[in-house]
Amino acid sequence: MIVSKFLPAAVLAAALCSGVANAQGALKIGVINVGRLLEQSPQAEAVTKKLQDEFAPRQRDIQAAQNRLQQQQDRFQKDAAVMGEEERVTLERQVRDGQRDLQRTQNEYLEDLNARRNEEVGKLQRDVLLKVQDFARAQKYDLVLGDAIFVSTALDITDQVLAILKGPGAPAAAPKK
Repeated sequence: MIVSKFLPAAVLAAALCSGVANAQGALKIGVINVGRLLEQSPQAEAVTKKLQDEFAPRQRDIQAAQNRLQQQQDRFQKDAAVMGEEERVTLERQVRDGQRDLQRTQNEYLEDLNARRNEEVGKLQRDVLLKVQDFARAQKYDLVLGDAIFVSTALDITDQVLAILKGPGAPAAAPKK
């Protein structure tokens, strides 16, 4: 049951908060939407643009291979009836080999793209979370949580952190199309 998994953590957090609040007075708490930070930050847009630029040549090569294969398939379907046996078998083999090569190339491309995306997203997450920590220290927060089920707008500091991420020294966002 979901409630039983979260209940001990919620009770512990409430106990800690009430204990700290009683000991020190008011407790300053903020909550961030990590997903929103990772989607809307200029750093995320820069990562997306970087990956697009890095993988665009391979994507163009795959598209060109798809077009060549489609032309071979069209030729085979159109001319198979009038081709000599050897020519038809050769073209059929070329189409089959081309499909296999294209599939392998696409799989390699996707594996490489996913590996690079994971690498870049990991760097982005570390960078964004460091900025959140810096913001929390500068604003003297006692506790900053990420991705709560419900957050009052009074506690949500996502917009403030986004403003920091978009501030001076942030990478330029990719131009809107």
